[in-house]
Amino acid sequence: MNRSTLAEPYPTRRTLLRTALTAGVAAPLLAGCVTGGGGDADPAAGNTGARTADNPLGVKAETPLEVVIFKGGYGDEYAKNAETLYTRKHPGAKIDHQGVQKIGEALQPRFVANTPPDVVDNTGASRLDIATLVAARQVADLGALLDAPSFDDPAVKLRDTLLSGVVDDGTFAGVPQTLNFTYTVWGLWYSRSLFAAKGWSYPKTWDDMLALCATIKAAGIAPWTYQGKYPEYINDPLLSMAAKTGGLTLVKAVDNLEPHAWKAPGLIAAAEAFAELAGKGYLMAGSEALSHTEAQAAWSKGKAAFIPCGSWLESEQKGVTPPAFDMVMGPVPARTAGDQLKPTAVQAASSESFLVPAKAKNPAGGMEYLRILFSQQSAKAFAQSAGTLPAVAGATDGLTLSSGLGSVRDAVAAAGPETFTYRFRTWYAPLAKALDDATGELVNKRLTAAGWAQRVQKAADAVARDSTVQKYTR
Repeated sequence: MNRSTLAEPYPTRRTLLRTALTAGVAAPLLAGCVTGGGGDADPAAGNTGARTADNPLGVKAETPLEVVIFKGGYGDEYAKNAETLYTRKHPGAKIDHQGVQKIGEALQPRFVANTPPDVVDNTGASRLDIATLVAARQVADLGALLDAPSFDDPAVKLRDTLLSGVVDDGTFAGVPQTLNFTYTVWGLWYSRSLFAAKGWSYPKTWDDMLALCATIKAAGIAPWTYQGKYPEYINDPLLSMAAKTGGLTLVKAVDNLEPHAWKAPGLIAAAEAFAELAGKGYLMAGSEALSHTEAQAAWSKGKAAFIPCGSWLESEQKGVTPPAFDMVMGPVPARTAGDQLKPTAVQAASSESFLVPAKAKNPAGGMEYLRILFSQQSAKAFAQSAGTLPAVAGATDGLTLSSGLGSVRDAVAAAGPETFTYRFRTWYAPLAKALDDATGELVNKRLTAAGWAQRVQKAADAVARDSTVQKYTR
């Protein structure tokens, strides 16, 4: 995602959160040919040392390390901090650090020439197409890194220090090939101070939500608004509700393009819930015409009580939200008492994607750098400076957090192993677009829940039949 400015266009920020792993509508860079000259010579030959308890990845002393970082809204100081730790452990190694904004433009020629850096933060609007790199065998298998002792505790493997789903997010055909540093959570946002002043409690069930919406509307406040020009925002709570009802079986059926997946009872029930939200007049008038910044500004000004969004919202609203607004995020309420997932389950996925090129000169050093970056010390410093949840479990423990980030951390903790994510959006852009359009029609009362399911299923079937589209399964 391109976080160089808080006012960036929605498709860049939003879509790139969803496409940290595979190609998406933002058109990441990489030509069809990603292999070049150089023969079969191993560029890492002679650059690997003996693996020991103190050097589990076999970093050879004094071997240079080249690090390329996406320098967006998070900057690159957090990466430099990890480099400092690296040189303390390997004092003879010289590090070549590059912070760039256009990763694809800078590195595509180098991948073609088989002269890539040793570790890459492949993020931003012009990131490299990771699916193409993987298919061309240009990305190293990170299994040895994940199974290595963590930098903090040699008794704990690195993979066991990561939040739920992080390893899966970077796995292609059973092989872990990227490792994502940040963790994004989706839910419903509200002002804790407003709710306290009004005596309102956050709803745990959809029936509770509808009852509260009636109370909110009677108080002269719109219960909900949403980023109407980009209905993907309101898709998230709808899909979260469906996942809670139908469980991971439903999520995987959707992602795997199974016949009739979009007509599952959980999805129909969720669509009916949001049709009812609109039908009862609980969406702020005019929301359909609002951009993400406009809808979020209206919400920050108290014109609506709820807004759906990901965990970047607090950062994005800096300078707009009034003092003492005290924004927090809650999980999507349960649709039924018999849901397969608990009410605390949340939709979450990792982003800020790091990889070690297969043709790197110092792949052992690249993995060692990631072992250090994903340490408690590095992750904790990142959380403090960026105000964003790292993908390392416990990285925010003991920190004084803002209201928004604190609520995101608490939501992840409450969900435990019940975090989930859909992947069809990153895999199949035409299906994602069809869903967005259908949901926009649904919440503006121009499409019924049954019509919504039929329309989206038709789009899914078209993708499934298209032999030119590469298919993925989970």
